[in-house]
Amino acid sequence: MLTDDRAEKIRNLVAKSQKFTVVLENVHDPHNIGAVIRSCDAVGIREIFIVYTQPCYNSMHQKVGRNASSGSQKWVDVHYYGDLYECFNVVRSRYDLIYGTHLSENSKSLYNLDLTQSIALVFGNEKSGITEEALALLDGNFIIPQYGMVQSLNISVACAVSLFEASRQRNEQGLYNASFIDGDAQHEALFDYYADRHFEFVRSK
Repeated sequence: MLTDDRAEKIRNLVAKSQKFTVVLENVHDPHNIGAVIRSCDAVGIREIFIVYTQPCYNSMHQKVGRNASSGSQKWVDVHYYGDLYECFNVVRSRYDLIYGTHLSENSKSLYNLDLTQSIALVFGNEKSGITEEALALLDGNFIIPQYGMVQSLNISVACAVSLFEASRQRNEQGLYNASFIDGDAQHEALFDYYADRHFEFVRSK
């Protein structure tokens, strides 16, 4: 049985879920993946996409990534792909815009992006960034302004900064003000889904 407190938390999760996601390309460090998943949960993202296009990224990396996020993953669906174009086609079918972290002549500051839209943010490999193939599929690039000597951030930190800027913008637009609607078919179905995920997690411990 769900306690009243847990049931209310799940209702709140459903009501405040955002049309917003993250795509990780060839990110192999399980701790980075886990940190990204926790940040996504914190801002109301309910699914992310992880694509591995390099031979060294195999099912073991995927398994480790799944185990790295502790309890957060029961609230965030993680979709794994081995084909870049298949992954982006699915993302494109669910979200209107796809932006990636990449320095180029046309890159915008993170703080000049409208992050209240239906949008996916792409983060690349820890060393080499987003591949040329993925860059060709983006709607635009952005950078996080930095003022120190080393113009670089850890992937999980860069993702967290970006997500919380999006959260700030969305909060200002009232996108976190929604309430759970009893009797609404979509809300009820999502409640049942996350309640089942909660029970699965409890049984697996």
